[in-house]
Amino acid sequence: MVKKKVTADEDDFSLNDLLLRGRVSGPGVEKQLPSGDKVVEFRLIVTRAAREGVDTLDIAAWSAKSRRLALGLKASEWIEISGSVHRRFWQGPGGVASRWQVEAAEIVRI
Repeated sequence: MVKKKVTADEDDFSLNDLLLRGRVSGPGVEKQLPSGDKVVEFRLIVTRAAREGVDTLDIAAWSAKSRRLALGLKASEWIEISGSVHRRFWQGPGGVASRWQVEAAEIVRI
């Protein structure tokens, strides 16, 4: 277990680490941000417990390796993703906007 000191009196036991398995919903889309950074975004479909529906999650691939792999994924292909959850903020036409996104550290075909 990793813990970090937040203040002199408080330890931080936070953990933002996830593992997902699911089907790719469609091809990834590469975007170049105003900063010059590139990201490939796609969606992952995961079945809920007891098969009571599905969730579609936004995935972002930032590293060169994960971007290449994400661009080669096909719809309905099964993959496993390890990564973390982040909330992205940007300035939109109506003001500040945000959304939750899974940042893929590793993508593996299964």
